[in-house]
Amino acid sequence: MTVHIDINCDLGESFGAYKLGNDEEVMKHITSANIACGFHAGDPRTMHTTIDLACRHNVAIGAHPGLPDLNGFGRREMQLTQREVYDLMVYQIGALQGFIKAEGATLHHVKPHGALYNMAAKDKKIAEAIARAVAAVSPEAILYGLSGSELVQAGKAQGLLTANEVFADRTYEPDLSLTPRTHPNAVIQDYDLVIMQVLGMVTDGVVRTGIHQETSIQADTICIHGDHERALSFAKRMFTDLSLKGVSVTKAGNFIQRTP
Repeated sequence: MTVHIDINCDLGESFGAYKLGNDEEVMKHITSANIACGFHAGDPRTMHTTIDLACRHNVAIGAHPGLPDLNGFGRREMQLTQREVYDLMVYQIGALQGFIKAEGATLHHVKPHGALYNMAAKDKKIAEAIARAVAAVSPEAILYGLSGSELVQAGKAQGLLTANEVFADRTYEPDLSLTPRTHPNAVIQDYDLVIMQVLGMVTDGVVRTGIHQETSIQADTICIHGDHERALSFAKRMFTDLSLKGVSVTKAGNFIQRTP
């Protein structure tokens, strides 16, 4: 049986006079783009430009809404009510959808960013608010969430298609949460270690969560962080290496199906 995987990357994070990442080149080596919606990063011009790039390279377009924390790049937690989370999601998805419609394209998926993503992985109420917002605004979109998390479960409860996301360049805790970025070993810099972890998750369904411990994990889509200094190199090599191993690298929408 053919194994399928989507490769996604967080893009469109430049704003104003500040340029982040190498979107134009990375876009050539991924299948899905998570585009910042202006709160943690991005701005209207960048959103428009990134959507245009995705269309030119036949890359699936995703909304990447985050917390309203430009200074902290959306990576600092905030205390929010369910209604506030819902409204943040609707506002940002709606903004990106305006540009998507103007380009004659389609919103393929929604993936929360940073602290909001990590909060939704464990907090059922936040996860439910996000899933309800996606269901209300774009019910055909796939909800990307940390593999096995509350967000994935909330999406299923709302009748959404969901994708279990795994991370190429991040280490994992025993409960399958991501190692906090404050930890010195949270981000993997060595590509050989990255591809070893990716192949384990994609082909064997396991990830190392301790020195001698492996934990089962489901992988539908792999994230490469656009702000990682080696994002372009990782994306190029990973696409090739997975294909050589017989893995079909394609948009999540081409193989994700609803499950009970």
